[in-house]
Amino acid sequence: MRTYLIDELSPSKIEKIREFLGEHAIRSGLDQIFWVRIPDDLLSEMQFQHSKCKPHVFAVELGQDWVKLELFVRTLKSMRCDCPAYCTGQQRNFILNFADGMIKQLKIDT
Repeated sequence: MRTYLIDELSPSKIEKIREFLGEHAIRSGLDQIFWVRIPDDLLSEMQFQHSKCKPHVFAVELGQDWVKLELFVRTLKSMRCDCPAYCTGQQRNFILNFADGMIKQLKIDT
């Protein structure tokens, strides 16, 4: 899986990120996994046409001293659809900007 990893984070920084994601992402059934929506205007043509599969999201996983953002866009509705795929260039920029914005807003030194 292609990912963007931010590591060497203290427990207090991980907790700040967890709180941020609790407000700006969708909680999964696991405490360490969150889903962030990809805006509709950034969806691929197939993803946009699959309105029954929305929302399209990327995963954010928290570890003891790291946060990992997956560069894979999936649907929360179906595992058997053709619309999940590795992110496009625009989607990748959105994911990286999300990570950078979160770090900046939380004033986390990396």
